[in-house]
Amino acid sequence: MTNKPSCNINEQIELLKSRGMLFRNETTAKTVLKNISYYRLKGYWWDMQSDKTKHLFSPNSYFEDVVEKYEFDRELRLVLFYAIEIIEIALRTKMIYHLSQTYGGLWYLTPNLFDDKHLFEQHLNELQNEFVRSGEIFVKDFKRKHPDTNTLFTTRENLAQPDAWLIMEVATFGNLSKMYKNLKHQLPQKSAIANEFGLNLHNELSSWLESISYLRNIVAHHSRVWSRTMVKTPMTITHPNYPWLQMPLTKFQAKRPFYVISAMLYLCNAVQNDNLFKIKLLDLFSKYPNIPLHKLGFNNQWEKQQIWE
Repeated sequence: MTNKPSCNINEQIELLKSRGMLFRNETTAKTVLKNISYYRLKGYWWDMQSDKTKHLFSPNSYFEDVVEKYEFDRELRLVLFYAIEIIEIALRTKMIYHLSQTYGGLWYLTPNLFDDKHLFEQHLNELQNEFVRSGEIFVKDFKRKHPDTNTLFTTRENLAQPDAWLIMEVATFGNLSKMYKNLKHQLPQKSAIANEFGLNLHNELSSWLESISYLRNIVAHHSRVWSRTMVKTPMTITHPNYPWLQMPLTKFQAKRPFYVISAMLYLCNAVQNDNLFKIKLLDLFSKYPNIPLHKLGFNNQWEKQQIWE
């Protein structure tokens, strides 16, 4: 199989021009392409093509407009991470507190608290591996006092184990959400955590956390949020405790980031009513008035939805 030859920066610009892309400043465009790869930018010009098979651009398709969408998306990821941090820290804190208060600091080692024993082992190994790899001061202090920590995940008997308030602090958001979902459904602590997030059912919170974890991975890898179809979407809630979406979503809207971003705003409002998430988002939208927000699902009179008013 013969691969395509690599194009230098000048050739990349000429290729785009041959397909109808316009440039206001080619010198600046060359600088951009030296620092942001052609294929990373491709996701931002995809909808500007009139013929996606031949990669031909519609009239008045400017490279600078592609860069503006890229910059908007970069700043959007920073705002989203602000909200993710609030939710992640709250989830970690609530899991540590509610379960430790009832079952002690080593509850995470108790298989009977979890539904699926195979997943329990999988999540526990991931949790302990993260602890061993961590460079946090409290982890280093624990390792100093207990030099056998590096064998935690190979043989656990008769070894000192870190309490939940230590080990859970280094858990990834993905592992936290999976551990929460795997907790036995009848545990009152599982419902208490969901209630403190403003949701009535633990399966609602599990679904929302799974969607947010998916988005977090996109954000953490600096991948495109703008115009993305979301693989994981939050389940619908019917009896919200706080202002929520009142008008039905279109299928398009439900699959776009708008829905999970709304869920994140809801959770942020439940745990920290003075958070700045909505303000930061609206300020960003004002900063980039030419960005087509409907590509994110912000359409269908979204600003009149109760949570966004």
